[in-house]
Amino acid sequence: MSTRSQRTSIAVLGALAVTTYAVVMVLQISVWNPLAAAPGLSLGEIHDVALSRGEVVFTPTPWVFACIGVGLALIVLVPAILLRTASTRVAAAAYLAIIAGGAPAYFAASFGPGMALADAFAVSGGDHAAGGSVLMMASGVAAIVLVVWGVAHATSARATASTAPA
Repeated sequence: MSTRSQRTSIAVLGALAVTTYAVVMVLQISVWNPLAAAPGLSLGEIHDVALSRGEVVFTPTPWVFACIGVGLALIVLVPAILLRTASTRVAAAAYLAIIAGGAPAYFAASFGPGMALADAFAVSGGDHAAGGSVLMMASGVAAIVLVVWGVAHATSARATASTAPA
């Protein structure tokens, strides 16, 4: 496999991973969590009950954060595919960083809807469906891989530089 095709594969897979993360985030905040927090009610009923209690559960915030993540993925994807000088390592690291950054984005996007659910239905404001845990694990793994890979790369680069003739 050539460097260019390897870089293209990593870029496409990275963009798909970020897009999948964004879709799961929106579904978790807007569908799965409300349904788990208020079992037996439909999304429309959850909306109506929350609204009658002065709470807004369904906001565009998750969509905004998801679009930002996908936009960042596209910013990495296009040059990785089109530019001959693009770095495969930089593209892979960028996707890992975007997914790692998904955890604070998920927290920020879900805070308001989670608190609205908590206030409207007298439940905790945390996750009631498993999607949030999946997102946090994906972000944690991406962060760990990014750090370990960065340390390994820096260590090997230092070792190579110290053995090179002066």
